[in-house]
Amino acid sequence: MDLEASMRKSLEATQRTFNTIRTGRANPSLLDKISVEYYGAETPLKSLATLSTPDSQTIQIQPFDTGSMGLIEKAISMSDLGLTCNNDGKVIRINIPPLTEDRRKELCKLAAKYAEEGKVALRNVRRDAIDKVKKQEKDGELSEDQSRDEQDKVQKLTDKFIAELEKHLAEKEADILKV
Repeated sequence: MDLEASMRKSLEATQRTFNTIRTGRANPSLLDKISVEYYGAETPLKSLATLSTPDSQTIQIQPFDTGSMGLIEKAISMSDLGLTCNNDGKVIRINIPPLTEDRRKELCKLAAKYAEEGKVALRNVRRDAIDKVKKQEKDGELSEDQSRDEQDKVQKLTDKFIAELEKHLAEKEADILKV
């Protein structure tokens, strides 16, 4: 069923967005949204360097081309992550400071905002599916009862995915608030 696949994609997109929210630990996925202007083209950081976490408080970036180090540093400092780079000429290290209580609450609000955007995407998929069913009923392809049954199935599927999204949000909030 393509409806379930569309909803799964919306859910996965929301999960990828959750991964860009930092918790108290270093995680290379924090840098997923960062792109670097490299030879005049916006290039994802992952394509320019190897990202690793040597310990729980450090992200290490090893560029494939050492000439791009300044550009990578600039892109990270210009991002809204608020992270500071240390460059030793070979690798860039980013120390992830522990989160303050206020910052944790802000990040929880951000996660809730991303979850709401995910729910809106799921509801849009639901609306499109229900419109399709109603059109089939109007065209005489489905009876009124069949149409109602299909709409109920769409709603149940939507409820299932929204519950799954809520579960992921709760896990992310617990991860953010864990000291």
